[in-house]
Amino acid sequence: MIKATVIGSGNVAQHLIQAFLKSDTIELQQVFSRQKESVLHLVDDSKIATNWQQLLESDIYIIAVSDSAIAEVSSNLPFKNRFVVHTSGGVPLEELDSKNRRGVFYPLQTFTKDKEVDFSKIPICLESEVDDDYTTLEDLAEAIGAKHYLISSNQRKSLHVAAVFVNNFTNHLYQIGKEICAEHQLPFEILKPLIAETAEKVQHLSPLEAQTGPAKRNDQNTIQAHLALLTNNMQKEIYKILTQSIQQSNVKKL
Repeated sequence: MIKATVIGSGNVAQHLIQAFLKSDTIELQQVFSRQKESVLHLVDDSKIATNWQQLLESDIYIIAVSDSAIAEVSSNLPFKNRFVVHTSGGVPLEELDSKNRRGVFYPLQTFTKDKEVDFSKIPICLESEVDDDYTTLEDLAEAIGAKHYLISSNQRKSLHVAAVFVNNFTNHLYQIGKEICAEHQLPFEILKPLIAETAEKVQHLSPLEAQTGPAKRNDQNTIQAHLALLTNNMQKEIYKILTQSIQQSNVKKL
């Protein structure tokens, strides 16, 4: 049985708490939250710590807070030589206070409040300084049914950038598409099957192989017609940059 303490009460922390509670091989020792109310719907009052001195001994302490708060939180921990990890994609392991054994337990997924997630479909990026601690990370990931990967801090930073492109930027393009639809009195729902099909294709094809559209075909008539239709200058610039990038990618392929 792995004794785990979760430090934090945001989206990632709450999803981990729920996953740990469902596991037969994880004992959720405590949750640290300055505001009890944020996690009372998940755990009993007796398991919530609101000051550092209340923290009990655990096999692993998981800091699931904003990136900017990780260093401060880890320095506030009132003990030494215990296993402390964070859940960030962009923060190096070394930002954790060195008074404790350090590691990373990074679920590569976007988390939304009140939207249930299936950890069996979420890759977990693991890193530690000590081999025995890495075994604990593997056991923890497997206890919630997740696939896990040994990823260094430098690799994780690169992976985080890639994730911004495929998730955050792509979602913003959905927003632009929604705005264009609204401007021309069209329902955004019409595009949803196309969005789903595009996401499905890259499960089986490389993104380069799955690419379609006027930029790949170098269909200048359609490209110029699209640019003429767009009334927002920022949208025009994004269209031009993405068109150029697609064309360069396909030239490289040739």
